[in-house]
Amino acid sequence: MQLVPHSPVDGVYPASDDYVHAMEVRGAERLLFVAGTMGLDHSGQPGADLAEQLDLIWANIRTILASAGMTVDNIVRLTSYLRDASYAEANAAARVAALGGRVVPTTAIVAETLVSDWLVEIEVIAAG
Repeated sequence: MQLVPHSPVDGVYPASDDYVHAMEVRGAERLLFVAGTMGLDHSGQPGADLAEQLDLIWANIRTILASAGMTVDNIVRLTSYLRDASYAEANAAARVAALGGRVVPTTAIVAETLVSDWLVEIEVIAAG
């Protein structure tokens, strides 16, 4: 599988070091669509704060990916749903750390979550 980032410089606003406009996936045999994943522990309880929930989210995503024989290196698209816009910086830092600095197309949306204790929800698409 080959990942080809696309960030044109003419006719669209510039991409940054931690942002890419699009990712072309060549030669993938499988796609995995991961539902919105919350910062819940094994018993379904949310982490006590934003940092703990982000840690749990990424641990949960890694477990889900592993069940399909994939890792975070297979993630080709990511959407974050933030309960509050003030969570954006911590969410971005957690994403950058989880992906080891690898850039994938991302979107962050501020939305009311279904349960008020859920501060962030992340869904990913992975390819392999």
